[in-house]
Amino acid sequence: MAPVPNEPADEADRILELEEQVDQLKEAVVSHAVVDQAIGMIVALGRLAPEQGWAVLKEVSQHTNIKLRRVAELILRWGRDGEMPPEIRVELEDALERHGPTQIPGSAQE
Repeated sequence: MAPVPNEPADEADRILELEEQVDQLKEAVVSHAVVDQAIGMIVALGRLAPEQGWAVLKEVSQHTNIKLRRVAELILRWGRDGEMPPEIRVELEDALERHGPTQIPGSAQE
C-alpha cells in the first residue's frame, strides 16, 4: 500500500508527477489520432486492410529512418496540400507495391 503523503512538499511533488502523466497521455492521444488518420489514407490509397496500412506506415518509417509519427504527419500534409518529400514518396510507393500494386496519384509514372 502506498504511503499517504503528509508533507506539503510530498503533495506538490505528487501533483507535478500527475500533471506530467496527464501531459504524456494527451500527447499519446494526439499521436495515435495522427497515426490512425495516416493509416486510413494508406488503406484507401492502396485498397489495403488496416493491418496492411499499419505495416506500410511502419516500413516507410523504418526505411527512411524517420519517426513513425512524423511520417504520418507528412502523409496527412500530402493529403491536404499535395506536398510530400521525395524520400517518403519513393518508400511509400515501394511499400504499397509490396502490399498490393498501386501508384500514388501525381507521381511521375502516371
